[in-house]
Amino acid sequence: MSRQSSGKSEKPSRRDFLKQTSAASAAAAFTGTLAPGVYAGEDNTIRLALIGCGGRGSGAVGNAMRSAHGPVKLVAMADIVEDRLNSSHKVLSEQFGDRIDVPRDRQFIGFNAYKQAIDCLGPGDVAMLTNFSYFRPTQLEYAVQKGVNVFMEKSFAPDAPGLRRLLRAGEEAEKKNLKIAAGLQCRHSVNRQELIKRIRDGELGELQLIRANRIHKVRGMGPKPEGYDELLWQIKNFTAFFWVSGGLFAEMNIHQIDEICWLKDDWPVAARGIGGRAANSTNRGQGFDSFSIEWTFADGTKATDGVRWLGGHCFSEFATFAHGTKCAAQFSGNVHEGTTKIFKDQRIAKDNIVWEAPAEEHNPWDAEWNELLSSIRNDKPQNEVKRAAYSNFADLMGRAAVHSGKIITWDEMFNSKFQFVENIDAMDYDTEPPVKADPEGYYPVPIPGEWLET
Repeated sequence: MSRQSSGKSEKPSRRDFLKQTSAASAAAAFTGTLAPGVYAGEDNTIRLALIGCGGRGSGAVGNAMRSAHGPVKLVAMADIVEDRLNSSHKVLSEQFGDRIDVPRDRQFIGFNAYKQAIDCLGPGDVAMLTNFSYFRPTQLEYAVQKGVNVFMEKSFAPDAPGLRRLLRAGEEAEKKNLKIAAGLQCRHSVNRQELIKRIRDGELGELQLIRANRIHKVRGMGPKPEGYDELLWQIKNFTAFFWVSGGLFAEMNIHQIDEICWLKDDWPVAARGIGGRAANSTNRGQGFDSFSIEWTFADGTKATDGVRWLGGHCFSEFATFAHGTKCAAQFSGNVHEGTTKIFKDQRIAKDNIVWEAPAEEHNPWDAEWNELLSSIRNDKPQNEVKRAAYSNFADLMGRAAVHSGKIITWDEMFNSKFQFVENIDAMDYDTEPPVKADPEGYYPVPIPGEWLET
C-alpha cells in the first residue's frame, strides 16, 4: 500500500479502514534520496523522522522544535493508520509551518513503513520511535543498522525477550557512537538532579524506603465499535493490551519505577504485589485498575508503588518520596513536575520544609531534547538504552508479580523466555489478532495464581 507501501498484501476491509485513495496508492516509491549528513552542511539542520504519529510522537516533535540546539526539521512520517498520520501532519504543519517538510511521498503507511521513514535520514539525523513498545526493539535495530541517532519513547518492550533485543541493539549503537535518548524524561529534570546530588552527599542519611504513588482517574476501554478491524482496534487501544504496550501499568508507571531505581542507584532483586479490578468495572481491556507493589534491593531497602485508576470519592496523589535515616524528601510532583523538597524529619508537610528547588526553566520533556540535540551537535556520548531497559525489567517484575501472585526475582525476569507474540517482525495487516474477546466483548484479564508472565 502506499503513501508509501510496506509491500504487504492486505485484506480489503483493512484497506477500506485505512481510507486509502487511488492517488495515494499511485504515489511513486520514495527511496531515501535526501542527501545524507545535511545537518552538518550549509544549513546545519538536524532532520527528524516521526514513526508513530499519535499524541506522544507529535508532542515530541514540538519538544524538538522548541530546543535551542536546533535548527531541526521533520522530513518523514510513518504510521500504521493513515488517519492518525494525516491528523498529526495537519496539526504540526499549523504549528511549525515549513519546518514540517513532509510531502506526500515521504508519508508512509504500513507495518514496515518505519524502514522507509528511517531511509530518509542520514548521519546526524534522528529517528523518533514513538509508537508502541512491541515494535521498539525491531525499529531500534533498523535505525542502528542505518547509522542514525534515535529518540525512543517509553515503554521499551512488553516482555523480557524484547528487552534483551533492545539491549543488543544498544550495544551496537555504542560501537557506532550513535546517540540514543530514551523517553524517561524525569532523568533530565535539573531539580531532581540536584536532589540526587544532595542525597548522595548524605543529607537524608541512608535511604530506608522509597514510595511512589500514581493515584488518579484513568478511563477504561469501552466496547469495540461495530465493523472496526480487530487488529487495529487492539493497536489503537495500546494501553489496554499487554502484547502492544505491556499494558497501562507498564506503560505509565515505568516513570515511577525509573525514579525508584535512580534514587537507590541500583536495580531490585525481587518484587511482590497485589492488584485487581473494581467489582463494577466495565473496562473491556486486559489490565487491573489497582496495584500495590513492593521491590526489595540487595541491601534490604524497600520501594513501593501504589496505583489506583478509579474516580469517585477516592483520594489522588501523583508523587514520589524518599525516606532516609535523617529525614525525608519529595522527589517528584504532579504529572512529573520537578517538585523537589527536603523535610526536617519524616513528616511530609508544607510547614516542615528545609529546602525546596525553584520552578524549572525547562520542563523535563523539553530538557531531554535539549540534551539529545546538544549531544549530536557536540558529539558527546549519549546512550540511554541499558538504563532504560533495566528500568523496564524492574517494571515488568512488578507487573508479573501482581498478575501471577508470585514473588518475582530479577534473574527470573531478566532471563524469562515468555513472549506475548513470538514473531512480531512478521506482523502485517493480515495477522490474526493476538488476543480474542469473549462474547460480551471483554478480553482476558490476569487471574493471580494462574496467570504466567515469566
